[in-house]
Amino acid sequence: MVSKPNSNKARLKRHLRVRSKICGTAQRPRLDVFRSNSNIYAQIIDDVNGVTLAAAASNEKDFGISGGNKEGARKVGQLIAERAAKKGITEVVFDRGGYVYHGRVMELAEGAREGGLKF
Repeated sequence: MVSKPNSNKARLKRHLRVRSKICGTAQRPRLDVFRSNSNIYAQIIDDVNGVTLAAAASNEKDFGISGGNKEGARKVGQLIAERAAKKGITEVVFDRGGYVYHGRVMELAEGAREGGLKF
């Protein structure tokens, strides 16, 4: 019998490989992305102190748009950039979480760049 490969296990393996090279600091924190089928989440993390500095998600109470499409992902990117600007964060390291830089992940990144984040 042919067994189906576990795509989430492969993604987690890619994510660990990327995380061995990327580390967020207080001067340049890490912008982390998590994508589920129906929502998308973004966090700005200082790995040295182990603190989440800002977060945004498509399942927040007054979000209004589905996070399962590109439009919602772009809005989450703009929202995380706005919240980062309030904290004085302008530069981040982008961590795509083992996902392909395409579709919703790319739209979130573009939205964050539109909002003023540099990476």
